Amino acid sequence: MSADSLIRHDWTVAEITALLEAPLLDLVGRAQAVHRAHHDPDHVQRASLLSIKTGGCPEDCAYCPQSAHHREVELTRDRLMEPDKVIALAQTAKAAGASRFCMGAAWREVRDGREFDAVVEMVEGVRALGMEACVTLGMLKPHQAERLVRAGLTAYNHNLDTSPEFYERIISTRTYRDRLETLGLVRRAGIELCCGGIVGMGESVMDRASLLQVLSGFDPHPESVPINALVPVEGTPLAGRERVDALDLVRMVAATRLVMPKARVRLSAGRSQLTREAQILCFLAGANSIFYGETLLTTPNAGIGDDAALFAAIGPQGSGAEAGRL
Repeated sequence: MSADSLIRHDWTVAEITALLEAPLLDLVGRAQAVHRAHHDPDHVQRASLLSIKTGGCPEDCAYCPQSAHHREVELTRDRLMEPDKVIALAQTAKAAGASRFCMGAAWREVRDGREFDAVVEMVEGVRALGMEACVTLGMLKPHQAERLVRAGLTAYNHNLDTSPEFYERIISTRTYRDRLETLGLVRRAGIELCCGGIVGMGESVMDRASLLQVLSGFDPHPESVPINALVPVEGTPLAGRERVDALDLVRMVAATRLVMPKARVRLSAGRSQLTREAQILCFLAGANSIFYGETLLTTPNAGIGDDAALFAAIGPQGSGAEAGRL
């Protein structure tokens, strides 16, 4: 196995910055070699993401239209969905080719009671369909994590979003340490981690490297690392940001693959703005999961028809109907 394929937890910010600034073709080539050493290069997991409770979040994340702080955002606030409806939508997603169903609630933290009971029922229902189940619910307490374990939860999503150094420019209502403590609690409960970040919020290359340095320092690495491109939403503080260059996203995917060889790298928010060719470059760089469906929580996503065409175009003859195969 090459040196690039070794599992390390001691990456430095300088080393990762050098990766992000390396010649693009060399970077993608190295990342593709590592990807092939640890993953089936022809498989891309399709995951579906549903907002089960939308809007009214007390956090002030500058990128998020669901924040109650951003009152100029035009967004309908919805109560928590009923479990039967969520499970039916998971069944539909499975029929469309998704093998993982992710559920997000706009909460700061989980509170015991009827709503959390409903989420537990959702997790049980999704798992009964034979799908992976992931939730993002904010901060947890140990007994709540244990309930999710008993329900069969596959993974808990709790993104760090950006570097420790840049974080306070994006969020003031929850600290970086709060996020790390939640991730530690989830890991101790035996639940897989789904944890990544966002590029295009005004951060530097070094900030991107610092985020990856924190993630790669986890032992074991997160099983799932979403790489999101900022989707500027009118009414949020980041509404005026230019969209990130597609090749910056490719670089971030490639660096993520190199520093966390075994993780599933999820090409997440912002994918609808990428050309077919840019998405293919991301797959070459090591991305091996996409979110499948018209909407990611509250922002647009590539259409199912577009994704079917993408897989058909780059897959072997006749493989377009086989979910997740390139």
